[in-house]
Amino acid sequence: MRCIYCKCHMEKKTAPFSIQKNGYYLHWDAIPAFVCDQCGEIYFAEHEVDIIQSAISELDRKNAEFYTPDQKAA
Repeated sequence: MRCIYCKCHMEKKTAPFSIQKNGYYLHWDAIPAFVCDQCGEIYFAEHEVDIIQSAISELDRKNAEFYTPDQKAA
């Protein structure tokens, strides 16, 4: 696999992922990923992206349960 930015080789490694959204912070230290040897660009495979998106969706859903409609409008 080649990096779309610098065209160098990418190795299968792990990479961190973090997101701060809607009052929460989510962090993983090591998710399987392709990492560019030259520029360090990170690509997550579709399976890992699906897991990340599922976790974020679940946190969004649970976060919404903590607020009443009046609190959401504020």
